[in-house]
Amino acid sequence: MKIVSWNVNSIKARLDHVKRFLEESGPDVLMIQELKGLEFPSDAFKNIGYESRAVTQKAYNGVAIISKQPVTLIHDKLPGDDADEQARYLEVELDGLRFINIYLPNGNPVDTEKFTYKLAWMERLITRLKDLRSDNIPFAIGGDFNVIPEDKDCHDPESWKGDALFHIESRRKFRRLLNLGLTDAFRVKDTRGEQYTFWDYQAGAWQNDNGIRIDHFLLSPALADKMKSCTIDRNPRGWEKPSDHTPIIVELES
Repeated sequence: MKIVSWNVNSIKARLDHVKRFLEESGPDVLMIQELKGLEFPSDAFKNIGYESRAVTQKAYNGVAIISKQPVTLIHDKLPGDDADEQARYLEVELDGLRFINIYLPNGNPVDTEKFTYKLAWMERLITRLKDLRSDNIPFAIGGDFNVIPEDKDCHDPESWKGDALFHIESRRKFRRLLNLGLTDAFRVKDTRGEQYTFWDYQAGAWQNDNGIRIDHFLLSPALADKMKSCTIDRNPRGWEKPSDHTPIIVELES
């Protein structure tokens, strides 16, 4: 089984890119983030053999799961705060497995309520995944975590000090996720530095490979045991008018 996560930075702007990726790569499940709009083109994916579920929001956020097989919706928002209306979480079931797609808050600037919201959101996520672990439910959680876990996950660590993505509190909560017994899928197979999933549009970041690794897959033990590979596909970042992110791909034994 091939599962992919990709922040597409507007499904309206990148619909042709997503369709091209599906047709060329053929994943079983594609999780996309940052849809940026209320409308979701489910018919466009149905026409090429994919079902889809989406949680949308006007102009901002939004997550969707596109699958070769129908999925069962479990949650379309992160439990723990009924007043939170931001479209950032989608949890589904497929063949007895849970697939969770997240677009974790950015949190900048750190001296504002945006960072407080990020940390509170991460705490709710920890609680949800702890419940899944307690219930022995196998799951993969993928998406744009907006967290740079280590120095080697960014081109220039000094330039990210104080940023919400690299803030010590964000990184501590990420480690708490791992301490639930989860596996950072990419790091099982590749421990090198300078392996990135995001390059800013400014200052020649892509051309100079000045990136950061903020898109992740975390696997529960049952799925970690089945993992064959986890790779970053840099090709879509080089397409015309690309997203500033590129896909991360996990392959599991059937």
